[in-house]
Amino acid sequence: MMANIGQAAVLVVLAAVAIILHELAHGYAALALGDETALRQGRLSLNPLRHVDPVGTLLLPGFLLVSQLATIGRVAFMFGWAKPVPVDMRRFRKPRQMMALVALAGPAMNLALAFLAAHILRIDGLRQDVVDTVLGFIAINLLLGLFNLLPLPPLDGGRIMVGILPLPLARVWARIEPFGIPVVMGLLLLPTLLRQAGIAADPLGHVLYPAMNWILPHLLSLAGVRDA
Repeated sequence: MMANIGQAAVLVVLAAVAIILHELAHGYAALALGDETALRQGRLSLNPLRHVDPVGTLLLPGFLLVSQLATIGRVAFMFGWAKPVPVDMRRFRKPRQMMALVALAGPAMNLALAFLAAHILRIDGLRQDVVDTVLGFIAINLLLGLFNLLPLPPLDGGRIMVGILPLPLARVWARIEPFGIPVVMGLLLLPTLLRQAGIAADPLGHVLYPAMNWILPHLLSLAGVRDA
């Protein structure tokens, strides 16, 4: 049990790093495109306290941690989000299209973090626990990036869709956003709730994990990792 708690603590810290850098990528992309809102509000900071969201940073990871340790005795999945970095798309020259670029910056950061972390695996003589930790960080970033690319507002993929669809369709798609958060929460919590009822089902995992497992070997190969 102590080993599982230690593993969980490491996963929580790694997830927090990935989430915070994801949000910072949005803020710096917005700044580069002409919006200084995040900068003026002090959100372009590595201080984790500036990015804590009560639900996404504390309640959801805590629920996943406790429920998985209680039901399966280990942490198989960890997820959450930080307080969104404020972006004022009215300051963009082309609001919809530039907002799509800002949205894309978050998943791009996670892909970059996964790729950079993969280079650590090229070091000879790494202990297995270090290898497992690095692979865990890579997996967290790939899952976070892929999840946010789902085309559902307010996820990044939903905002990208609003930016690339023709205007009439984009307006319809944007109206989905008030319903997006309940759907997202339901998708995240459904597997744990079903598991407690004795039902093994994870619709979201059936989409994300095959995609991650397809990307991972290609990413490791590009990083020059032969065996991991």
